[in-house]
Formats: sequence, C-alpha cells, structure tokens
Amino acid sequence: MNIQFKKGVLEICVLVLATSGDRYGYELAVKISEKFEVAVGSVYPLLNRLTQEGYFSTYLKESTEGPPRKYYQLTPDGWKHMRTLVAEWNAFTKAVNEIVEEGIRP
Repeated sequence: MNIQFKKGVLEICVLVLATSGDRYGYELAVKISEKFEVAVGSVYPLLNRLTQEGYFSTYLKESTEGPPRKYYQLTPDGWKHMRTLVAEWNAFTKAVNEIVEEGIRP
C-alpha cells in the first residue's frame, strides 16, 4: 500500500480504535496491521503527539506479560476531534471515489 495513504489515515485509525475502549500502543499497531501493514514505531510518536494535544489521557496498568503498559484513553476533546476527522474523511473519500469513477468510465 502507498506509504502516503498510510500516513494520512493513521491518526484517524488510532482515534477510531480508541472509541471501543482504552488501548495500549502495541495493541493499536497490531489491530491496524490486521487491515494494512504499519510499523509499531510509527504509532508511538503519533500517540505522544495526540496526548500532548489533549486528545488522549494516559495511565499505567500492570501486565501479566511483563512491565506495566501505558494505556491511552480518549478525552472529550479527543472524541470531538475523532468525529471531525471521520466527517472530513467521509467527505474526502466520497469526492475521491467520484473522481475515480468518472475517470475509469469508458
């Protein structure tokens, strides 16, 4: 898959996946990689930025499989940001699909 496509959608994927509950970084990377390959190392800088921007709060939770894990929880601003991005994404993909459809017609 085109790397520019991935960069453009990683933020929305992380935010949307977090709507179903608190998540830790590796878990998010694995879940996204079920649909398209993403490097674990690309998720953590994004999570840090989104946390600094106030879209996530974090907490540590003990793990049975090693050291405590840092969990990310959407804040009210994070929910709002996610909804805005989803609306923008839907409008954008609709427009792109219309262009593609027009372009591939015989």
